[in-house]
Amino acid sequence: MMKHYYNSMSRAITTDWMLKELDVQHEQININFSEDSPELLDLKTINPMGKLPTLVDGECVITEAAAICAYLGDKYLEKKLAPAVESSQRAEYYRYLFITGNTIEPALTLAASNIEHPNSATAGWGDKTRVLATIEAMTPKSDWTLGDEFTAADVVFGGFLDSAVTFGMLAPSPKVEAYISRIQQRPAYKQTHKSFGESIS
Repeated sequence: MMKHYYNSMSRAITTDWMLKELDVQHEQININFSEDSPELLDLKTINPMGKLPTLVDGECVITEAAAICAYLGDKYLEKKLAPAVESSQRAEYYRYLFITGNTIEPALTLAASNIEHPNSATAGWGDKTRVLATIEAMTPKSDWTLGDEFTAADVVFGGFLDSAVTFGMLAPSPKVEAYISRIQQRPAYKQTHKSFGESIS
């Protein structure tokens, strides 16, 4: 059985949501970073970063929220949370999965800390102005990132936008706000984000 290392106030909330969308059996291992527990020591052994989320599937260790969601989407292709491997939608799907952590999050995190890169042209994430324009352009006007079908791209991209708004990193446009609202109506979102909402209220 897969092991999912988790804390409700970490990025593991994204992978928990993905697992609930898939409705697959797994063992949830709760990590309390304030305690030197066997679970935390185990986490640091398999993931030297000591960060969440971490997923263990047999001999496979997968870290990083987008990578875990991509892995799970492909492992359970029949659940249709990822486009078929031969689908032309794969290109757009990968873009949504990986622009979130590689570009959007670093730029918004620096901006929220009032830090400017000395030469944003050399930074992989560019600058906040371009990132905000990209978010607006990539946010779907209706339905989901790839059209009618909800996928892991929405879990990663939409889930981050939801968190960024919640923590004051992003002031949403009406289009972004409407997309987040659609995401928040998902039963699996409601199930996984209940404690998250309570912890920040």
